[in-house]
Amino acid sequence: MTNPTKPAARPGNPRFSSGPCAKPPTFTLDSLSDAPLGRSHRAGVGKAKLKQAIDETRAVLGVPDDYRIGIVPASDTGAVEMAMWSLLGQRPVEMLAWESFGAGWITDAVKQLKLDATVREADYGQIVDLAEVDWNADVVFTWNGTTSGVRVPNGDAIPADRQGLTICDATSAAFAQELPWDKLDVVTFSWQKVLGGEAAHGMLILSPRAVERLESYTPAWPLPKIFRLTKGGKLIEGIFRGETINTPSMLCVEDYLQALAWARSVGGLEGLIARADANTAVIDRFVQYHDWIDFLAEDAAIRSNTSVCLKFTDARIADGAAFAKAVAKRLEAEGVAYDVGAYRDAPPGLRIWCGATVETSDLEALMPWLEWAFEAELEALSKAA
Repeated sequence: MTNPTKPAARPGNPRFSSGPCAKPPTFTLDSLSDAPLGRSHRAGVGKAKLKQAIDETRAVLGVPDDYRIGIVPASDTGAVEMAMWSLLGQRPVEMLAWESFGAGWITDAVKQLKLDATVREADYGQIVDLAEVDWNADVVFTWNGTTSGVRVPNGDAIPADRQGLTICDATSAAFAQELPWDKLDVVTFSWQKVLGGEAAHGMLILSPRAVERLESYTPAWPLPKIFRLTKGGKLIEGIFRGETINTPSMLCVEDYLQALAWARSVGGLEGLIARADANTAVIDRFVQYHDWIDFLAEDAAIRSNTSVCLKFTDARIADGAAFAKAVAKRLEAEGVAYDVGAYRDAPPGLRIWCGATVETSDLEALMPWLEWAFEAELEALSKAA
């Protein structure tokens, strides 16, 4: 073997992290100059900004008018926990998991809430058989497995006449994939994924069925203040008008508003999905023409178009974890790809974010570098042998 030649072209933006994700291509710090810093979020200007964030989220995502949208603490994790602690316990529960975050929700339901839940799990790169799920139970699941590169293909398996609630962690799916709102009762996500917003704020979207449950059911366990969505048996409507439970960062709110404005400029949800699909197609073409790498999710029907997970398949690789880390380290050292190693609990490989804020041209520039890093690491192993 000879030393591989480094490609000439480089990605304009090497940020391919799966969270926090790349900022929109038009982002500048100057775009945040209208943030009402040093003002109360309860002042008129603060409440107006927060309500605008809710209203524009509804418009871009196409959330039905009778669904509530709230800004909540602690990112997507906080939103999921609020839903689980506030809604579960009245009916049987099914917990579905195909990656680490879904497994975390299982731990909370079974070990913290002490629920006698039916647990269905699939290996990384797969999802459970949704036809086997009892949708008359309350069902908790992730739509897109950020750490495994899989997604629910559609909502066809969820019956319209279900008796239970569907609680969906959609944090790396919202703004990149179609979500069937009539099949989902609770949807959560965070700002730092597909729109490249800043961290620490979550979104909680409730269907009328979820609101009815909140107003008719009181859990057996105590609820911390930041989890409480009702008062006196009625929904706290202010939460869903921008009157947040705790103090939000108005700088982060402004950043989210700018990301939403950018989303509208590229064609709204349809344009965002198209950008993510085009990005994933770049990797798909690369995989098809290189037999040493493959998607972790072998079934294209359930393959994510945001958190794209890859595995090395070359028989010469003895230690897959060490090899993948070395490749990721080479890419970072060259300044062409940051934070593309597989998630710590996932099988060895790479994870490349393909959400809408990533430019397709940057992924096209990255692929030759991925080939270079692979060949360079094989060369290093050969010399060390």
